[in-house]
Amino acid sequence: MTLARISPAEYEEFRHFLQDACGILLGDNKHYLVQSRLGKMVADSGLVSLGDLVGQLRQERSGGALREKVIEAMTTNETFWFRDNHPFKILSELILPGCVKRKQRTLRIWSAACSTGQEPYSISISVQEYLNKNPGSLADVQIVATDISPSVLEEAKTGYYDAMAVARGLPPEIKDRYFEQDRQHWEQRWRVRADVRNRVRFTNGNLLSSYAILGRFDVIFCRNVLIYFSSDSKIDILKRMAAVLNPGGYLFLGASEAITQYSDAFNMVRCNPGVVYQRK
Repeated sequence: MTLARISPAEYEEFRHFLQDACGILLGDNKHYLVQSRLGKMVADSGLVSLGDLVGQLRQERSGGALREKVIEAMTTNETFWFRDNHPFKILSELILPGCVKRKQRTLRIWSAACSTGQEPYSISISVQEYLNKNPGSLADVQIVATDISPSVLEEAKTGYYDAMAVARGLPPEIKDRYFEQDRQHWEQRWRVRADVRNRVRFTNGNLLSSYAILGRFDVIFCRNVLIYFSSDSKIDILKRMAAVLNPGGYLFLGASEAITQYSDAFNMVRCNPGVVYQRK
């Protein structure tokens, strides 16, 4: 189902709403994307045009049901296990041993824009693999995972994944060690083992809002997220992430993301392969 023809004024107004609400910056010619993702929602809401939808959204309070549905529909929830692999290798081979060498017994990690949970669970599995080889080396590792979408967070909390989701990037030996098959359910699915799940705390979080309630971190994963934000928002997000990242802490970004022109709070650490940014 499609929207009525989107006028330039309606599209511009929706762009401003989306950027104000969650920071996503739509390009100039993404009308087709808005049509495909919001058409059915507009019709189901008894509205006719994108302008009607924006009018409803402007009247609704922050956190309202329609606003959440629109943000969720326009948010890309592309994720898979151990994405790009090297960040998890850097965590296991550089960061965790560095903590042990400094006699740092606890570690706090933030997975920002965690979607359905594959990234924070991949982090937790990497931590568990390290602890299996180095028992007693770390007393406590906490992982905080945030996303703007309540529905994907609810899905992530369960730790259940169907066969298609499990197949995306998950090595068979890791699946055998850290997943349990759900034989009671009508469809084939697996659940992340309890000890891996229990290390992760999921909570709602908008990258444009305050991070103070989350506390301080030693490592932040904010991968393939900044590409959707304006330059001003990138500067603001990186400034506030640096403020909650302990000195010497690490920030992971996506392979196509760089921070040179947006922040001077970090040093680039070149690894083999990949890079990570260290808080000065």
